Amino acid sequence: MSEQPQSYEQARKRLIEVVRQLESGDVPLSSAMELWQEGETLARTCNDWLDGARARVEQSRAPEAEESPESR
Repeated sequence: MSEQPQSYEQARKRLIEVVRQLESGDVPLSSAMELWQEGETLARTCNDWLDGARARVEQSRAPEAEESPESR
């Protein structure tokens, strides 16, 4: 398995490479199992990045939603 990517873009790029290798059908079963596990890890990494970004967007919008008419 390769080193864990540091950014969303790196993880996504590597995940695409892993999927292409698996879809090619040219990978021995033992290697395919390792690639599958790496792909699962990469997919979780991408989801974590996206969840974090979603939470930051929601958090940045929270003050707008919490403003009451009295505070204006």
